[in-house]
Amino acid sequence: MERMLATPADAEIILRLYELRTETVMRQARAWMLGEFWPETAEEFFAVANNFADPHNAWLRQVVSYWEMAAALVLHGAVSTELFFDCNSEGLFYLAKLAHLLDAVRQQNPTFMTKSSELINRFSVAAQRYELVHKRVEAIRSLRRSKQNR
Repeated sequence: MERMLATPADAEIILRLYELRTETVMRQARAWMLGEFWPETAEEFFAVANNFADPHNAWLRQVVSYWEMAAALVLHGAVSTELFFDCNSEGLFYLAKLAHLLDAVRQQNPTFMTKSSELINRFSVAAQRYELVHKRVEAIRSLRRSKQNR
């Protein structure tokens, strides 16, 4: 199948998605999700996800729903798949970071990160990028564990 060139409308969507990521609270939420939130168990995940009094709960929901929305745009053809993955892999990072918990999380929330998962099942470019990101996440997780065990 021949690759389709991205359109100016695709570029506008990519730029708008980037702009949304730079909003102050979103930056804080992303920083927390990227650097601090590394749940090892479903119980650790649910301690945040099910505690609406915890300010991190809102951050978790904000980041996950943002990337699920972005994934849905790709899945529904609103933005070029190739352009999207040329410009974004952070959503795949979160999917890889939580991959070991997905079955347990989906027992309580069956739709949790399903759009992000669908991307890697539907598009080879997403699957290839995910594999690279997953290896990086596992290396980070291993390093974090070794530091905790000192």
